[in-house]
Amino acid sequence: MDDWGNRMDFLIVTGLSGAGKSRAVDALEDIGFFCIDNMPPKLISRFAEIALQSEGKLSKVAVVTDVRGGEMFNDFIAELDLIKSLNINFKLLFLDCNSQVLMRRYKETRRKHPLIDNADVSVEKAIITERELLMQARERADYIIDTTNLSAMQLKERIGNIFLDNISNSMLINCMSFGFKYGAPSEADLVFDVRCLPNPFYIDDLKYKTGLDAEVNEYVMAWPQAVELLDKLKDLIDFLIPLYLSEGKSQLTISIGCTGGKHRSVTFAEKLYAHLSEQGKKVAVNHRDILKL
Repeated sequence: MDDWGNRMDFLIVTGLSGAGKSRAVDALEDIGFFCIDNMPPKLISRFAEIALQSEGKLSKVAVVTDVRGGEMFNDFIAELDLIKSLNINFKLLFLDCNSQVLMRRYKETRRKHPLIDNADVSVEKAIITERELLMQARERADYIIDTTNLSAMQLKERIGNIFLDNISNSMLINCMSFGFKYGAPSEADLVFDVRCLPNPFYIDDLKYKTGLDAEVNEYVMAWPQAVELLDKLKDLIDFLIPLYLSEGKSQLTISIGCTGGKHRSVTFAEKLYAHLSEQGKKVAVNHRDILKL
């Protein structure tokens, strides 16, 4: 099975209940994945072998497994080790989310958390328990998507950026802008703070524009310290990328933060995206908080 990656993309999806796995599956199906939800861990390797024998009929496959399987989920880490020992190339996607947001989602949908089996267990306690059960899975994930501040369309876009091409391709670099007022993204590998730069928010003509507008971009980069900071960031990232590649990392998330995530961070994320694109890197850009009021 050494040439598995040349014949089929095999993706395992897991994560916290309420973090958006169903929407992730919908997005994967839209880009051509054959998806199976709620698969017991012990069946994953068997299904992978069956899919491999499909003579190319299944070129993109995604299976979802999580704590809905009850005690069966306890076999998940051992199954990952087994799949690896069989030389089956796979990627692991983990969907994460802030606990407070998860509790709000459960309250709004009135759905029951899968770990609540009696009236004495609260949603908060169930989420804490689930995080503990998923800790090893999160540590082994190739891709982590934090859906705390993502809309359904943003999640779909993120899924497309990562998995539209062959997932055995080289590392995907994700340049993300965000606002510190909404919290730093938990999936970030590198976080840079550009709040040290002059803020266009206080310029009347720029306040309601974003870093995607030429006027804001020009204002942010008109300052010598901004130009120097961007040059230093480019040098650092160019130095780090080969190191991450040598460690076999599948995704590198570079997060640029300013206060609201609309002006300075967007400008810098776009600049880094352009810089890496010019080098032929597999790179995406997204602006987490650009639409927030």
